[in-house]
Amino acid sequence: MSNDIDNSRYIAAIDLGSNSFHMVVAKIVNNDLQLISKHKQRVHLASGLKEDKTLDDDAIQRGLDCLAMFAERLQGFNEDDVRIAATHTLRQARNRHVFLSKAKEVIPYRIEVIPGVEEARLIYLGVAHTQPQSDGMLVVDIGGGSTEMIIGQGFEPQLVNSLQMGCVSYTERFFSKGKLTEKAFHKATLAAEQKLEALAALYRRLGWNTAFGSSGTTKAIKEAIIGIGYDDGIITPERLSDLIEKVLHFSTIDEFELKGLSDDRKPVFIAGLAIMNAIFNSLKIKKMSFSDGALREGLLYEVEDAFKYEDIRIRTTESLASKHYVDLSHAHNVKNMASHFFKHISPQINLPKRMKNELFSLLKWAALLHEVGLSMSLQGYHKHSAYILLNTNMPGFNSEQQLVISTLARFHRKALKLGEMPEFNLFKKKHITQLIRILRLAVVLNGQRNDMPLPQVFIEVSSDDEWSIFCEDNHWLTDNRLLDADLQNEQNHWKNVGWTLNITHQPLTVNNE
Repeated sequence: MSNDIDNSRYIAAIDLGSNSFHMVVAKIVNNDLQLISKHKQRVHLASGLKEDKTLDDDAIQRGLDCLAMFAERLQGFNEDDVRIAATHTLRQARNRHVFLSKAKEVIPYRIEVIPGVEEARLIYLGVAHTQPQSDGMLVVDIGGGSTEMIIGQGFEPQLVNSLQMGCVSYTERFFSKGKLTEKAFHKATLAAEQKLEALAALYRRLGWNTAFGSSGTTKAIKEAIIGIGYDDGIITPERLSDLIEKVLHFSTIDEFELKGLSDDRKPVFIAGLAIMNAIFNSLKIKKMSFSDGALREGLLYEVEDAFKYEDIRIRTTESLASKHYVDLSHAHNVKNMASHFFKHISPQINLPKRMKNELFSLLKWAALLHEVGLSMSLQGYHKHSAYILLNTNMPGFNSEQQLVISTLARFHRKALKLGEMPEFNLFKKKHITQLIRILRLAVVLNGQRNDMPLPQVFIEVSSDDEWSIFCEDNHWLTDNRLLDADLQNEQNHWKNVGWTLNITHQPLTVNNE
């Protein structure tokens, strides 16, 4: 969206948290961000997550109602200027596709479900952009369903983790009946310390100079500490002990009162306090300040800083390739041919502009990483690649982008068991199958792994299920019998799923521009 008078650009970010949904709107002024409004709505999404990991109808409706309100504020915003990220509860929900499908009807912007470590990276980015620079910074964010802990230097996170513990989930686990006892509080603290046990020494060893807590739990603890007489609001072990002692004088969550603590935060405050207590105990934190910047600010800065965002994904890809000893020369040959095919056929398959750009990027990342599974075993390496790419921390990629890259790796060779393809929310399955075909052909054509340049090969799309591959060199296959055999084998794989691959020695009706 731009203002008719000053032609300013406005951007927005929305964080779909387990307890609350947040939206922040900013104006870009002289290449900097000026925050102009913040919006928060208690949705209690996590309280609607049932034992079978499905969201109940009431929770879904609360979320949709909130998004409808946010959509009113975003009228006129360009699609590229709004980023929406869903966190722990929607990561966990087995029926998240129901929520995401209905959300498309109330808010015209895509919703990304992001992995916990990606959430942590963005939280760190949000804090780093809103606090004075430090040589070493610890950031802790206790959310409704997960807790993120990051140590970084400047704008670069170095140690990133997301733990399955949060103020909503721990309230249900330890304080579900509303009773407030010292025993229950210490059980909650101990459970959190057990979660931290394997990581605490690593964090203490790396160390930090300043510690910040972000989001609602830390803010509530800060305000409660101010309420009991510590006006600067800095959290220390001694002040936490004072606060815990005062809280444990009450016998139920409903009856306890603390100056500065809002009524809507009260139900989950005790559990959040127990988790913070465990973090202080385990990491030996001396003091912590509150940061107003968090996930949504991190999202904002990446909306504006698209090139830096791309750099993050390049570093992620290079790191994975190096870790798994990928043959980069071959990977780049596959990527270049896949890119050539995509550019050649994209006018024929009529992709929306934004989807076209993103799918093109995902195809290139998949081409570079499709052989990471070879580091485990040649046998079934495409399945190993898919597993690695789905389950590895990949900074810069959301969950569905990772799923697409993993899927492309899974189906880049061997039989096309399309019944095993996952469901997608942000993309249409027919577009993913088009990428699969492109990548498979690029892999087959580069299967010889030699330095001899290939003649220029083209693809023509006759229909969704009929493609043709050809070369202007009439002898391109008679001179390479192994490639001919590989293409014939690929042709049979296509035939087995109802696709047609025509292999010809001359152009059909393709425009070779």
